[in-house]
Parts: sequence; C-alpha cells; structure tokens
Amino acid sequence: MKILMLTWEYPPRIVGGIARVVHDLSKRLIKDGHEVTVVTYKDGDTPYYENDKGVEVYRVDNYMIHPNNFIDWILQLNFNLTAKATEIMNKKGKFDVIHAHDWLVANAAKTLKNSFNIPVVSTIHATESGRNSGIHDETQRYINDTEWLLTYESTEVIVNSNYMKSHVQGLFGLPFDKINVVPNGINLNNFTGIDRDYDFRRQYAMDNEKIILYLGRLVYEKGVQHLISAMPKILANYHDAKLIIAGKGGMLDELKAQAENMGLANKVYFTGYLNSKQVQKMYKCADVAVFPSTYEPFGIVALEAMLAGVPTVVSDVGGLNEIVDHRVDGMKSYAGNPNSIADSVLSLLFDAGLSANVAKRAKAKVKEQFNWNKIAQDTHYIYEKAICKTMAERQAEQIEQEKAKKANKAKNTEKEITNLLTFRKKHAYA
Repeated sequence: MKILMLTWEYPPRIVGGIARVVHDLSKRLIKDGHEVTVVTYKDGDTPYYENDKGVEVYRVDNYMIHPNNFIDWILQLNFNLTAKATEIMNKKGKFDVIHAHDWLVANAAKTLKNSFNIPVVSTIHATESGRNSGIHDETQRYINDTEWLLTYESTEVIVNSNYMKSHVQGLFGLPFDKINVVPNGINLNNFTGIDRDYDFRRQYAMDNEKIILYLGRLVYEKGVQHLISAMPKILANYHDAKLIIAGKGGMLDELKAQAENMGLANKVYFTGYLNSKQVQKMYKCADVAVFPSTYEPFGIVALEAMLAGVPTVVSDVGGLNEIVDHRVDGMKSYAGNPNSIADSVLSLLFDAGLSANVAKRAKAKVKEQFNWNKIAQDTHYIYEKAICKTMAERQAEQIEQEKAKKANKAKNTEKEITNLLTFRKKHAYA
C-alpha cells in the first residue's frame, strides 16, 4: 500500500506527541512491506528530502511573507504541503490513502482528497475544546471548526482512547462506527542498554533524595501546578524527596514563581528542555513518575515511564485513566487534587514492595498492549476499510449516474414519441 502521511511535525522537529507517533507508525508500516511518504514542515537545518530508513520524508518551507497570526501561518503551510504532495504524485503516481494528523493539515488533506480521489484517514490526537475546557474565543472556534471539517472529510477517524471516542463523537456528531480506537504505542527498545547514571543523577538531586519526576510540556492542562502544590504534604511525610520538572512551555515562569512563593525553591528543580538521550537517563534516575493532567487524550509519557521501570502516578482522566489500573500497574489520583497526588506518591515512597510490583507489571503491560506491531496492523486494517468504502461510494455514484442517464434517455424518447404523435394527428386533420 502507498501511504501519504501529512503532519506538521516529524523528528527531529518535535512539538508534541504527534512527531513520535508518525515516526514510529511509519517505521513499522515500512517493515510490514508498505511504502510510506511523509510530507511535513522544514524546521531549521533539516534536509528538504531524507530517506529515514525506508520512510521517504519531504519537508517544505513556509512562505517568506510574515503571517498575521498562527492560523495564517498554518494556512500558508497547507498550501505548500499540498503543492509538494501533488509534485510527488505527478512523478511517482497516486497514493492509496492519505493519513492526516490533526487539524493542522486539514486543508491540505481535503484538497488532495478532492483533487485525486484519494480516501483520507485522520487521527485526532487532541481537540481544542478539550485542551481549553470549551471554546472561549474566535481562534479556538476556528480550530474547533477545522477539526470538525477534517473528521467530516475523512472516511475513517482514529482516536487513541475510548475516552476520546466518546469526546469526539459528542463534539462533532460523528457516526459511532466511523471512529476507531487505536492506542498510541512506544518503541520497546527505548531503554535497552540504558542504566541508572549516578553522575547524571547528581546534577539534579543528592544520593539520599528520592526523585519525583514530571516530564512533558509546561501548559495548564498538564496539571504541573497541582503536583507542585502536593509537595508540602509529600515533604512533611518524606523529607528526602525532590521534584524534577523536565520540559518547556508557556507556564515555566509561573510554575517557578509558584515554587518560590511556596518556599520550595530548593526542592523543585526545573531542567528546561532535555534531548532524547537525557530523557532516557532522567527516567532511569527517577524513583516515581507523576503525570497529573487535567486533560489527556492518551498520555504517551506514562508509557515511557512504565517501560523504563519507574513506578507511575497518573490522574484519573482521559487516556491516562485507561492505561493504569490503580495499585496493580500504577497509581491513580483525582485530577486537580494535590492531596490525592501526595497520597499516591507517598504510597510508593513508603512501600517498596508495592513500588516494585506495580513497576514490574506496568513494564509487562506496555510490552503486551502498546507495541507498534499490533498498532500498525490495526491501522492498516482501517486504511483498507477506508479504501473499500471509497470504492463502494464511487460504484454507487456510477450506478446512480447510469440510472440518471437511462431515465433521461427514456424521458427524451417519450418526449420524441409524444411530439411525433402530435405532428401526425395535426397533419391527419389537415
């Protein structure tokens, strides 16, 4: 199968979780014998074309003119994504299916679908409404409407959790059977050969301190503010603990100020951005990982922590709620509740047996349920569904067109006969 992936991020450009999903899914599809072409945004010094171990990656610039805002920037990018995909098809032939990742590529996907009669499968990784607990301004409304447009134009829609299936169906009014749940996966070799590096660890905490790790974007819906608020209770019961917050985002200064105002400056450390090697080492140094999101469609960072063998605490929302079974392969806390977060973290810090057991079961669960082999097969099946549906729709259209032609022909014949009879009648009287 020839597959076109449309995405605004692909490694080494990583903005959120989309880049890793597209990268890992594409690699697995290649191993299964398919041809995968990725068209994405060129960031920095990345090459315009790259053969990424079988995945053909084409990158495009945006316009030289400066956009008025982010929406205009995305629209300009979609024009160039469309142009590049068209150029590729003119040289190498049509794709069998287009896989569009989120609203950021919706216009390119729609244009290519209508121009070349190619079915679109879209993955909705998150929604604007979910991120912001509703739609509050015109920019958010535009993004929300574009998300709806992408799902409307798609033959099949993929989401990564049952929570997201209900959310997307209610938000956009989609047919239930059009939405397919396929969880995100993780590269099972991510931590192969990676051991705890004590010299690396000492950059962030003393040997006697237990590291409580948060890793991810620093934005409101990730709930980092609630984790910082949980630290006084944690430290009151377990003094030798330190919170490491790894990542960047718009709330960085606000979170630093919160820690300072709470008198936690020496117990909360902000690392800033970490590269992939540093992320691997950081997971291996952690004693507990906490992901306290208030909105989370899936939560791939939780899978990373679980695969690394770190006892993990998640909030009881969205995809996170589906990944972890409380006190079986992780711990849950009530979303937005610092007291509940503290209780779950303390349970792991004080109970070494519980901590070891949940970590062991979590690692086994990730390997069994979230490997890319199964996910790629499920995705390929959805591609086949989309192609078959599109072919059936075209055949139905052709049948209707033939019926219309026959009906029109019969109507014209009837009109000719009527005219002839009228003519004969008229002349017979004459």
